[in-house]
This record gives sequence, C-alpha cells and structure tokens, in this order.
Amino acid sequence: MTNSSSKNKSPNVIRIIAGKWRSRKLPFVSEVETLRPTPDRVRETVFNWLQAKIIGARCLDLFAGSGALAYEACSRGAATVTAIDNSSRVKQMLQDNCDLLNCTAMKIILADSLSWLEQPGNEGLYDIVFLDPPYSKNVLPECCRLLDAGNFLAPGCAIYLESDHPLEDIELPSSWRFLKSKKAGQVYYGVCERLIN
Repeated sequence: MTNSSSKNKSPNVIRIIAGKWRSRKLPFVSEVETLRPTPDRVRETVFNWLQAKIIGARCLDLFAGSGALAYEACSRGAATVTAIDNSSRVKQMLQDNCDLLNCTAMKIILADSLSWLEQPGNEGLYDIVFLDPPYSKNVLPECCRLLDAGNFLAPGCAIYLESDHPLEDIELPSSWRFLKSKKAGQVYYGVCERLIN
C-alpha cells in the first residue's frame, strides 16, 4: 500500500559493497513499509558464498525493492539481472539508478512476482535467484514451488532465501538442498542449490 505522503519523503541510501561500483551509494524511496534492503553484512556474506557463480550469471531478483541485491550482482559481474517489483515508483527509482550507473545489464519489470511466475513464456533459465519477499506476506513456500515447477532454473541454480523465520521451517521442493545458512539479528538467510537431475 502506497503512502500518499511518500512523494515528499527524502530518499534512503544503499551502498554497493564490492565490484566495479564498490562503495557507490544509491538512493531509494521507501514508499512502502515492507521495503527493507538486505543488510550490508548479510549481502557481503551471501555474495561471498556466490562468488564462484556470479561472474556471467543470469540472475532473477523476484522482489527487487531497493535494488540492493540486483545492483550488487551487476557490480560483481552478473551477465543479466531481471528485477521484478509491483510498485511503479520503485520501478522508476530502479531505472533512475541504472541510468546513474550506466548499468545496461538490468531489466526491470513492473509485475506481481507470483503472477509473473505463473505466466507462460518467461525470460529463460536463471543461474541465481534472489528470494527476499516482504516478511509479512509469507510467500516464500509458494515462490519456491512455482520456481521449481516452471521453466526458470538452470541446472545447479543457486537460490537465495531470506526470512524472519527459521529457514528449516520452510517447505522446499524435494530437489533443493541448503548449501549455507546463517542468522543475523532477526534475519534468517541462506543459499540453496537445485540438484541436477
């Protein structure tokens, strides 16, 4: 839900941790209460886990929000990042920041993530997927199911999950297994791999 007073709200800032845009700061407007960037130390850990996969990877950020994960992936050498968000204001901010960075690797789509996953004819196979939905929506299990059932995941795809509940409580597809998981404050996060059939 959009707050009408947010048009006059000062932008918040995210910082890119590493890669070609290391230490660059980018504004984002928190127009919805559920928009919260993945914390710096969590991103640093996650991208250390993904460092062997990120160069040249095709990435999907299903709940782009501030763009923290998407820009970090682009900065570290991902070939493409498809970033999805259901807010037109957020989409515009993501595009403005792409223009600021001269980033051509990111494709920004205005859509509801679950509806997008249910549509036929997607963007192709992804090597890395970022799943960091608003905690209150409890959509992680359904996102995982739709990703696994659809033609989205490349062999050996890595899937990042973030939640405010223990990840072992989430029902994952049988072909997924956790590679790494940690907790930082109230944030539970981890990376799964989809096993190759």
